[in-house]
Amino acid sequence: MALLLGDAEINNLLTMEDVVNTMENAFKEVGKGVTWNRPRSRIRLPRGFHHLMAASLAEPNVFGLKTYTSFRKGIRFMTLVYDGEQGDLLCIVQGGRCSQMRTGAVSAVGTKYMANENSKTVGIIGTGFQGRAQLEGVCTVRNISSIKAYDRDKEACINFSKEMTETLGIEITPVDEPEKCVSNSDIIITMTTAREPILFGSWLEEGMHINAAGSNHWIRREVDDDVIKRADSIVVDSKDDAYIEAGDLLYPIERGIIRWDQIHELSDLVSGKIISRKSDKDITLLESQGIAISDIATAALAYERAKSEGVGQEIPLDL
Repeated sequence: MALLLGDAEINNLLTMEDVVNTMENAFKEVGKGVTWNRPRSRIRLPRGFHHLMAASLAEPNVFGLKTYTSFRKGIRFMTLVYDGEQGDLLCIVQGGRCSQMRTGAVSAVGTKYMANENSKTVGIIGTGFQGRAQLEGVCTVRNISSIKAYDRDKEACINFSKEMTETLGIEITPVDEPEKCVSNSDIIITMTTAREPILFGSWLEEGMHINAAGSNHWIRREVDDDVIKRADSIVVDSKDDAYIEAGDLLYPIERGIIRWDQIHELSDLVSGKIISRKSDKDITLLESQGIAISDIATAALAYERAKSEGVGQEIPLDL
């Protein structure tokens, strides 16, 4: 029988540190060439979108898919994990927490390998649902002492800052302009649905690391051309996905500002094939679109924990 897990179970079963470690191991597998990943496909419907992404892992030996819908009422997620030996459905993970945690954890892995080790300060632009896990992830891999937050919705930014101050035990200060958020920050996070840049290269300072995690569609851009020009190293979670989704990169590449052969994959970093930061003064950029391998790895971890702890609702499928 398959297990059904929801957000409540995921919160009880997994910590951000768990998921960060799982993401690091998953990208090491990618680097070994023992995984398969299908870039996200989208079906446009009259009132929304249906999204589908699939992947397989060697360790654990599982495969599966994440499917979700985005309509005016919100986004609904479901991840299915199958056994790689027999093809049996192992679990269904319903809800957004699993996806939220893996997104923050991927940024955390990028931060671990790309940001200066003595990074203490963070500026986050975008304080929605995904922004919470972004801060959780970064604070897992760096000893952060202060955070600034900006959102065009001032009330949401204030509420986010209060909530995450309590969650992380780190003072978060809401600011009224994105540039103030960037100034004197060691790590910058952008997690928005912006179609026009909200982070500009003229704001950047030596040694900064940027996690640009909101632009997962070719029509979206969070960073301007000068950010791309000033970045000493640019890394994506998957080039195959970036070829069709990374609006931050597609436009500069089209204009000859940068080439694909100058961009590396996160698996190259965690596998030790490349070093992203060669100097404390380098500016580094992680462009993360989100890939299915990270979803399946996180859901598989949740399944293993649920089985060992006797958590989840069993669903009979062999009726």
